[in-house]
Amino acid sequence: MKRIGFILKVRAELVEEYKEHHKKVWPEMLEALSRTGWRNYSLFMRPDGMLFGYFETPESFEAARAGMADEEINARWQEMMKPYFEALDGAAPDQAMLELEEVFHLD
Repeated sequence: MKRIGFILKVRAELVEEYKEHHKKVWPEMLEALSRTGWRNYSLFMRPDGMLFGYFETPESFEAARAGMADEEINARWQEMMKPYFEALDGAAPDQAMLELEEVFHLD
């Protein structure tokens, strides 16, 4: 299992609204994440909107994102989430995730 950490930046003025959306993620989106191998997925956020995400996947970050790219529900979710993020440069949020290098792990 590959452990993945990534960061994104939520617009500070939209942090509370962003959190509300994640209290009620669409069931179809949750099913798609599970179907495409996203496991133990968590999001953590500082008050200023800096977002850290973590998940585990069988293969790689690229394979996990590619799996979700084939899911129609993901396209709809990403379009809805797009206004919440800074510095996307036209990309969907899931394509702008900056993968972090794992430098330590205690099992």
